[in-house]
Amino acid sequence: MESASDKRFDTNLAVDMLLDVAQARSLDDLFVNFVENALGNPRHACVQVWLIDKGDLCATCPQRPACPDQSRCLHLVAASGKSISTSGKQQCPFEAIDSRVPLGVGPIGETVAAGQGKGFLVSDETPASLPGLEWLREEGIRGYRIVPIRFKGEPLGAAVAFTRGDLHEEIGNWGRIFADHLGAAIANAQAFQEIQRLKAQLELQNSYLQEAVVEAKAFGDLVGPSAALRHIVSQIDLVAPTEASILILGETGTGKELVAHEIHRRSKRKDGPLVRVNCASIPRELFESEFFGHRRGSFTGAVRDRAGRFETAEGGTIFLDEVGEIPMDVQNKLLRVLQEKCYERVGDDHTRRADVRVIAATNRDLKQAIAAGRFREDLYYRLNVFPIQVTPLRERLDDVPLLAKHFVGLSTRDLKTAKPRLTRAGIAKLQDYDWPGNVRELRNVIERAVILARGGALDFELPIASRPLPAPSAVRAGDVPEPGYFTEAELQRRERDNLWLVLQSANWKIKGPDGAAERLGVKPTTLLSRMGKWGLKKPAE
Repeated sequence: MESASDKRFDTNLAVDMLLDVAQARSLDDLFVNFVENALGNPRHACVQVWLIDKGDLCATCPQRPACPDQSRCLHLVAASGKSISTSGKQQCPFEAIDSRVPLGVGPIGETVAAGQGKGFLVSDETPASLPGLEWLREEGIRGYRIVPIRFKGEPLGAAVAFTRGDLHEEIGNWGRIFADHLGAAIANAQAFQEIQRLKAQLELQNSYLQEAVVEAKAFGDLVGPSAALRHIVSQIDLVAPTEASILILGETGTGKELVAHEIHRRSKRKDGPLVRVNCASIPRELFESEFFGHRRGSFTGAVRDRAGRFETAEGGTIFLDEVGEIPMDVQNKLLRVLQEKCYERVGDDHTRRADVRVIAATNRDLKQAIAAGRFREDLYYRLNVFPIQVTPLRERLDDVPLLAKHFVGLSTRDLKTAKPRLTRAGIAKLQDYDWPGNVRELRNVIERAVILARGGALDFELPIASRPLPAPSAVRAGDVPEPGYFTEAELQRRERDNLWLVLQSANWKIKGPDGAAERLGVKPTTLLSRMGKWGLKKPAE
């Protein structure tokens, strides 16, 4: 039996509800405040909020046969009340957040589709299997009112208030006012959350781009006329327009990141972000958070929600450098992203879609890692849809002159120095070196030379040439010097070749009669010193 005070509508409560709704900045806070305030009315046994969202549980949803549109449906996003069918330790039946109702089906779906609020009485004739409302009799509900939530004429969902007493028209009128304010508040909260998400994404992109700029300074553009480089460019042109995963292989410093950048630049995702992840620099315990993000409080130090790099790369490309360093447990989750295009943040059960193209790179032999049990074979084949092998610099020395000229220009600009002269002798010296550090080492050598040159001729400080020496048949005793003059690098190369010939003719005998030292007319210690200078050793039998 309702008292007289129960029948009177509390306008102060209504004003407080409207103020709380207007001030909410997040959807969670908005819904919590709304249902709690609505339950301040003693007539309400429970209150629910349903929102239209994409279909996410279609495979297991019991309403699927009746659902006319499996791309979207009504999701129960907030509910609270006083249950009479469960203890305080159990979830109330009307609070099952995984509940879904098809649009246009059942009282809630029909009301949202029609756009007109409506009250319903529960009687013995009311079906016991109403979608989303199967618990009505169990909770002793005698009536309920559904008010559509709309914003600028677009349906967003519905607010539903249930009573164990009589329905009152006055509540229905106020319900319309609440629903209108709730629709505007939902739109504002969604806009605010999207702004915060984009702000966080932009901050992350800026930090990642700063990292990328530092790394890119070691490479330069795809510069050079060699056949090896032309082959790489043709592969990039072939695969860039597709959505295929790519595995870039090559030694450290060969420019694998530059290849990834060119693939992204020539792809359909060029207007989206390119996010680089240096897998070798991430602590093992932070891999999952770095990749997929985390919820606040999910682990010690997680003081706020954080988007991962896959979320930051949404709509673009993620470049996983040194992919062989990823731990096995994270490899499982990466494989799921590649196969199912979805993931969850650490500490969150909300599944997010990953509209991201994956490009990976490594200087390791992943097949050896698979054999050693350090890398998943199925992940390898997912990444290795289109492999690109980046040739080391020592195998494309034809590119050195153009790369050197390019790096001189970059270094002059970045270091704000006078432009130095790149001489023929300097280029010959660069081409005579083995470049174990590849393009990155070339950039560093040139940058140092630009600083020391002070606008004069460039002189490159390089270790003794370490390229494999030519076979004796390649060095002919009858070589005729080129007209004009020899550079220092050419003289050193001829000195080395001559020493190689003498050692070979002496069968690598150093001292004694007819030894190499005697043939050259030098002391054995001098010969040994020169052999060390040039890195000459007797070939293995």
